Amino acid sequence: MKKTNKNSGFKVPGDYLDTFNDNLLNKIASEDQSSIPKNEGFKIPESYFNSLHKNITSKLDEKPTKVITLKSYKKYYYSAIAVAAVLLLFFTIQPNKPNNINISDLASSEIDAYFEDTDLGLSTYEIAEVIPVDDLELNDVLETTINDEDIVNYLDDNTDYINELNIESDEY
Repeated sequence: MKKTNKNSGFKVPGDYLDTFNDNLLNKIASEDQSSIPKNEGFKIPESYFNSLHKNITSKLDEKPTKVITLKSYKKYYYSAIAVAAVLLLFFTIQPNKPNNINISDLASSEIDAYFEDTDLGLSTYEIAEVIPVDDLELNDVLETTINDEDIVNYLDDNTDYINELNIESDEY
């Protein structure tokens, strides 16, 4: 910030402000140096205020001016909002199409995962009561072969300590 110069060249005489009021009144009192006019500068015509009301009412009685109304764009805004709402509803609410899902559409891994994750609360005896014995054949149970790798994988996944199984062969 710049420092201000205290010696700017402008000086006020010592008693100027003390005697200013007296000097001003002396100048106004002297007629030859007075710049204030003695007469009023503006004159009002005679009977101006008497006829003022009539003049105003005569101007008001003139024929009305033509008013041009501005078009209201509210109806355009409302119609645009309505169209947007209809489109929004159309795209969000689709008609319910029947989903024809067959058991063949599901992967076997999804079915296995469902039975593993869902606790049906059925014991083996309850399941045996539901399955008809007449439809089962012995060949249905005996024909399924299980690989050794599947057995080892099952044991790895479901047992904590594989050493407790006392497997004599080292092929696991």
